[in-house]
Amino acid sequence: MYMDAVVIAGIATVLLMIGFFVGVGIFVMKDQKSHAAKGGKHHQGGHGS
Repeated sequence: MYMDAVVIAGIATVLLMIGFFVGVGIFVMKDQKSHAAKGGKHHQGGHGS
């Protein structure tokens, strides 16, 4: 496979996006655990129910 600069840049972009979303997912999971330990299930918004 011919490795052009555009191909390398595309692969790097995809890897950075995957890393970003994995990092956000880990942050959200940790944040949910820390908030669940404090007050249990508590909805603060008026949307939906």
